[in-house]
Amino acid sequence: MHVFITGGTGLIGSAVVAELLANGHTVLGLARSDASAKALEAAGAEPLPGSLADLDAVRAGAARADGVIHLAFSNDFSSPEALGRAIAEETAALTVLGEELLGSDRPLVTVSGTPWVPGRPSTEADPLPTDGPVGGRGRTVTAILGLAARGVRSTAVRMPRTVHNQGDGGFAGLLTGIARRTGVSGYAGDGAQRWPAVHALDAAVLFRLALEQAPAGSSWHAVADEGDAVRDIAAVIGRRLGLPVEPVPAETYGPLGPIFATDQPSSSAHTRQALGWKPVHPSLLEDLENIQP
Repeated sequence: MHVFITGGTGLIGSAVVAELLANGHTVLGLARSDASAKALEAAGAEPLPGSLADLDAVRAGAARADGVIHLAFSNDFSSPEALGRAIAEETAALTVLGEELLGSDRPLVTVSGTPWVPGRPSTEADPLPTDGPVGGRGRTVTAILGLAARGVRSTAVRMPRTVHNQGDGGFAGLLTGIARRTGVSGYAGDGAQRWPAVHALDAAVLFRLALEQAPAGSSWHAVADEGDAVRDIAAVIGRRLGLPVEPVPAETYGPLGPIFATDQPSSSAHTRQALGWKPVHPSLLEDLENIQP
């Protein structure tokens, strides 16, 4: 399959590109800079110049492909306004991708976060939140899944709070960065809230399986670790960096503060059973041992 991918040089995207190429697919990757183009070429993919905001390039990439994987997102969490702009940009790009694939039965694999459900781990059957800091993203992904009724094999891979590789990535990576800046390895509240996690290389396998196998309108959970207590995550970060481990105000995390403070374990039992996905790489707490002081 000739696959068009956005975000193909990020932590997840670079792993997905390698997974696709290793399994006989060819890849056309959206490249927003010369550096991204060179990284895609070095990986064995063909670059297509353009950013996520370049809707003509996004449409052209989809037109040339047998299937699409969308991963690009402007990870600017500095303010509610910045997060809103990132969601709006992604919504416009996904709308164009969906329009280009209408009636073709080609796959469109998009990404969101796992939902949170009070009192239990979330499952693939639970709806995405459509309010709160990332509610706009939930509404967009839900709309893309609705294109299943219009001849698009749309599917969503829901990512946990931390997608990691070599001790970096996701919410745990944000905690590490904040710890380096502030001198404290912090956590919101009492730190008992749980975050799910997955290794990027395991997530990449699930994206490939969803592209190849997933039925239209389906959602999947890329969850290897159902939920690690945030204070346990902070404890490893603090030990690796030689910093104290303490509670900090939720406001420390800007617009993501309410999410950082929420207990949000998640299950992938259905994904494993239905798609045969089997995570094999290190857990989050194991991988955080790679953090360099």
